Amino acid sequence: MAQTTVVRNGALTAGKFNHLKALSNPAGVIAAAAMDQRGSLQKSLAKARGVDRKQITPEMMAEFKTAVTRVLTPHASAILLDPEFGLDAARARSSNAGLLLAYELSGYDNTRPGRLPDLLPHVSARRIVDWGADAVKILIYYTPFEDPEINDIKHAFIERVGAECMACDIPFFLEFVGYDHEGGDEKSAEYARRKPEIVTRSMQEFTKPHYHVDVLKVEVPVNLEYVEGSGVYNGQRVYSRKEALEYYRRAASAATKPFIYLSAGVSNAQFTESLHLAAEAGVDFSGVLCGRATWKDGIPVYAQHGQAALEDWLSRDGVRNIEAVNAALAPATPWTRKLGLQ
Repeated sequence: MAQTTVVRNGALTAGKFNHLKALSNPAGVIAAAAMDQRGSLQKSLAKARGVDRKQITPEMMAEFKTAVTRVLTPHASAILLDPEFGLDAARARSSNAGLLLAYELSGYDNTRPGRLPDLLPHVSARRIVDWGADAVKILIYYTPFEDPEINDIKHAFIERVGAECMACDIPFFLEFVGYDHEGGDEKSAEYARRKPEIVTRSMQEFTKPHYHVDVLKVEVPVNLEYVEGSGVYNGQRVYSRKEALEYYRRAASAATKPFIYLSAGVSNAQFTESLHLAAEAGVDFSGVLCGRATWKDGIPVYAQHGQAALEDWLSRDGVRNIEAVNAALAPATPWTRKLGLQ
């Protein structure tokens, strides 16, 4: 029988516990970089290079990911990669950095409504373990306002992955990204008004024990562009600062599992400001999985000047970006405390 470490919300096996430690910094906080983008990265590289997307080869994708991983992982507790283009990069990571691997297909099924997810056909949780990963990551698009039948499909999908991770004794990180089920603009003020409820209710759903999710990877519950007085305030007020802080608290209170924030493609300055707001709100977030906010400005550098120029840029600007995020993690709560572990 597997050894277990008993926590308030059930049981965390010794195997999962040790993997989570491997993904954390000495303070017990997950300070992870993310480099699992596929379709969006390919599209961005093609645009920056002025070529058709098909001209961005698998070798170029792997080279970009390897450069980011090699330069940034000495400053991160872990790196999130994908098995399609990222296995070479995984071998290039710093010895201090744990490894998460994505299990889902990039994007979603656009032939049916509801942004339904699917898994990489030649990947399993067992294979992710065999590749040396410390966690399985799944991304789904989710809103509680969606048709209940569609959400039931997503619930069953996550239950299956959770059971698979339990069988393989590997942590399950679930990332859920909200969307407008009626096809509206997720950057609009109207969506910004609904975002706190979408994030909070999604956290409330997937923190339930039967999903066997170990860490929730969540969006910031407000859009800072609509927070009066924020550094990126666009002049259209949806929330006061006081209201924004309260939305942070409400979302955090919905989670009984550790949760970390994702950068969602915003600038480094905006993401670090969102972490400062989380600290001001006093929420018990346990770290970040930060991707594009750290390295996205290196895309045109690589596209126009190649790998060496990208590594030079990363060594200067990329490291500065990730260190800014690390500094904002000082008030984060160790995931062990969230689980009631001593």
